[in-house]
Amino acid sequence: MRILLIGYGAMNERVARLAEERGNEIVGVVVKDPTKEYPYPAFNSMTLVPEADVAIDFSNPELLVPLLDEDFNLPLVIATTGEKEEIIEKLKEKSTQMPVFFSANMSYGVHILKEIIQYAVPLLEDFDIEMLEKHHNKKVDSPSGTLVQLYDAIKEKREQSTPVYDRHEKNEKREPSEIGISSQRGGTIVGEHQVLFAGHDETIEITHRAQSKDIFANGAINVADILVNKENGYYTYNNLNEERN
Repeated sequence: MRILLIGYGAMNERVARLAEERGNEIVGVVVKDPTKEYPYPAFNSMTLVPEADVAIDFSNPELLVPLLDEDFNLPLVIATTGEKEEIIEKLKEKSTQMPVFFSANMSYGVHILKEIIQYAVPLLEDFDIEMLEKHHNKKVDSPSGTLVQLYDAIKEKREQSTPVYDRHEKNEKREPSEIGISSQRGGTIVGEHQVLFAGHDETIEITHRAQSKDIFANGAINVADILVNKENGYYTYNNLNEERN
């Protein structure tokens, strides 16, 4: 594949390295300031980029959102976190012209975690739910986009759900509808997401730990490899491998 990278931080550096190791070509990067030095041709607009088969995005809303308003036609693999609702809305508009994929987490294991959680929630309807995510000390957004995605999955199966982010400020007993959402930042933790189901005299914990950021980069490349052969449409891990009629 000829791959265009949107953003060129630590994640897309990994995408570039792993993609080239797999025989793909990086044709350029789209960045805020294309005058800086990059190992590939740099652009600040999607209308200026060379011909490519797919674009892979690991950037930020400040860069990505304005680009989605431009006129272009290129399959998109989007992994930016933050401004989720606006990004999804714009991607769905684009999906009439091109195949687009969005996930707050490019790990297939996290997708399976979400499926397991959605299966468990109805079976554990009397259990309290607490959620925890841990990341490195340079991560900006909190809670992580992945934890928000997991909370949304729980909310689909448990309508009476109230997120509680600062339990220390409540100073009152827990209500059954509450779902505690906590974040920890430190060191070089790649990413950890845990959902705790706490019942009477028993608990169940479901946890995913990322041991290398390569899982996210390889996940994006794997998705891109499938997406380039897809019809126009909006895709997630839930429907990427489904046949469209």
